[in-house]
Amino acid sequence: MNNKKKNIAILGSTGSIGTQTLQVIEAYPENFSVEVLTANNNVDLLIKQALKFKPNAIVIANEIHYKKLKEALYNEDIKVFAGSEAIGQVVTMSTIDVVVTAMTGYSGLLPTVNAIKAGKIIALANKETLVVAGQLINKLVYDYRAKILPVDSEHSAIFQCLIGEPSPIEKILLTASGGPFLGKTLDELASVKASAALKHPTWSMGAKVTIDSASLMNKGFEVMEAKWLFGVEPEQIEVLVHPQSMVHSMVQFQDGNIKAQIGVHDMRLPIQYALTFPNRVLSNLERVDWSKYNNFTFSKPDTHTFRNLNIAYDVLKDGGNRPAVLNAANEIAVAKFLKDEISFLGISDLIEETLLKVDYIKNPDLNDIIETDRISRDVALDLINKVKNK
Repeated sequence: MNNKKKNIAILGSTGSIGTQTLQVIEAYPENFSVEVLTANNNVDLLIKQALKFKPNAIVIANEIHYKKLKEALYNEDIKVFAGSEAIGQVVTMSTIDVVVTAMTGYSGLLPTVNAIKAGKIIALANKETLVVAGQLINKLVYDYRAKILPVDSEHSAIFQCLIGEPSPIEKILLTASGGPFLGKTLDELASVKASAALKHPTWSMGAKVTIDSASLMNKGFEVMEAKWLFGVEPEQIEVLVHPQSMVHSMVQFQDGNIKAQIGVHDMRLPIQYALTFPNRVLSNLERVDWSKYNNFTFSKPDTHTFRNLNIAYDVLKDGGNRPAVLNAANEIAVAKFLKDEISFLGISDLIEETLLKVDYIKNPDLNDIIETDRISRDVALDLINKVKNK
């Protein structure tokens, strides 16, 4: 790497991706410095991070925590802000080189848009940004000469397979762990609780992503993300269930050859690659012990039991504002499932019903997407309330 330190902003620094990004930064103090940290509600951890990494600025989205944050850092030379609008503003700071978008869900969209308009390098871990506004985001990246580097392990794998390849992609083989309910039937899933869905067999992630993984919606979102990142059509993306989670994804080329990216299931690997790109730096992370892996398996996903994957494919083909409806309905559904207010199978039901009730917009602008998100959430909540009141 060159001698200039990269100044990093982490949106969502207290979550799973955010904390692991800080571990990577801590391992390479000569290469990186923390410029901005943001969090939604976890003010205590944000304070600890700020005291340790001494960023230029921090933001807590929930303004109720501002006083506590400000008082805790009174003697520090750190700018303290609060509110979602402040997150959108700090990402434009001229001192930032890379913005790691590790916020959960739709909340990452507007800050990412602002960072792109400021010409930043985006280390994208917030897949929902491309899910709800992929076409718009790609146009902004082109117009403002920004750059998106994928952080999701699957998309990082695809990206690494494509480096140095002038040939077009024939097919992306997007791997999925299968989640905690792999092999379960509809009858078995009818009564499962959130506690079971949160027990992912290979990855340690936040609650929202873990539930999405269990329902295969996360994989559906990754299909949508792959379309926009790599310029392929939905029919060029094939999902394969690979429970060992070692082959992070593959790319098939027009001559029939396939490249695969393999590594241990540690999110610090794709995070580090995004931060150090185009270089690779020596790390002390775990290496693959091939003696432990004598059986890699791949199979087609069960889309009869896990309907969300097919729903995502259909929505991607429809385009327009439909992906924004899908994402909003899913966020409401997952939040209600986590509170035991709807069933696991009810997640798909709610998404399908919401998609039927929100008007289609073929070529939405940013305001259309924002309004679609609002309407879709209201529709989803109204549907839940009607079921409760029956």
